Amino acid sequence: MRGIVYTGTDAEVTDKLELAEPGPTEVKVKIEAAGVCHSDLSVIDGTIPWKAPSVLGHEGAGVVAAVGSAVSSVKVGDHVVIATLASCGTCRACSTGHPTWCIHTLGNVSTPFTYDGEPASNFAAASVFAEYTIVKEVQAVSIDADVPFTSASLIGCGVLTGVGAVLNRAEVRPGETAAVFGVGGVGLNVIQGLRLSGASRIVAVDTVAGKEALARQFGATHFVDASGADAVKAIRAIVPHDPKSVAGALGPGGVTWSFDCVGHPTVLRNAIDALDWGGTAVAIGIPPRGTEVAVDVNSLAYVDRAVMGCRYGSARPHHDIPLMVELYKEGRLMLDELVTATAPLEGFRDIVDAMHEGKLARGVLTL
Repeated sequence: MRGIVYTGTDAEVTDKLELAEPGPTEVKVKIEAAGVCHSDLSVIDGTIPWKAPSVLGHEGAGVVAAVGSAVSSVKVGDHVVIATLASCGTCRACSTGHPTWCIHTLGNVSTPFTYDGEPASNFAAASVFAEYTIVKEVQAVSIDADVPFTSASLIGCGVLTGVGAVLNRAEVRPGETAAVFGVGGVGLNVIQGLRLSGASRIVAVDTVAGKEALARQFGATHFVDASGADAVKAIRAIVPHDPKSVAGALGPGGVTWSFDCVGHPTVLRNAIDALDWGGTAVAIGIPPRGTEVAVDVNSLAYVDRAVMGCRYGSARPHHDIPLMVELYKEGRLMLDELVTATAPLEGFRDIVDAMHEGKLARGVLTL
């Protein structure tokens, strides 16, 4: 079987993979399309420590090829989006509608693969850079068969993470203002989540000026080229404080919400500094472990500013994935437009290079 394996130093396309049969509560999926996300690259460059060998990929869609004896929610032939969230379904977090808080979703690496005869682990409980993979039943979410696999695959990570951060975690209300730092796959989905929520001003921020057209296509009302401007000053100029309010050292003016989709301490600090009184910065991007951000607590405590984390868009996959499909079919959620390049597994490096050059919204591998 073909796939892309992280060897400990790099990623390679191989035909030396084998896959076990699904257990009682597992589903075997024939992968049709898989998005290439920065988290996959973070494994390769060491930002996310991961055991090798392992099969990469965590943003995929395909067709159910086999099911375990206890599986009842999907059947062979169903089209599914794979969620990376392998939640237990029974703990307090899961039972109260917060599967991203389920402790069982972390550290549950399994080895359904062999690579050249040796055990190989999965990645993010998904491993969709392979012709077939095995996931838990809770991760396989059935979708309408008329949704293109290339578009559907992106729901599994980038769309849920970005749109979910707005709808589920921030719960942005109509008329509020926002800044989005990083116009990649997740950032574009934050932008369209803000558009869906009725945000009045959506300021996209990136160091690549060429991303402005794409940001505006997805709903940005303004764009700041951070390579040549002070992003915080530019945002405050776009969303100034009420002239009737009293200015002071605690900096009124700025946006109600800011979203760090990059995962860099300087970017998160900018996201905090760009907030109005009562505003909240949402940390989405993942930096190396141990990364810290310094902030004057007075600028938070005196004026109700806040910083919150957001994992996987605070997603509830069996609710949110069908919702994303419904919004897509209604023409309100842009999925096809996210797919700016497709390639077979052998084209993985071409997509990675284009990502580093800032040329893609999302590159998708077709299997």
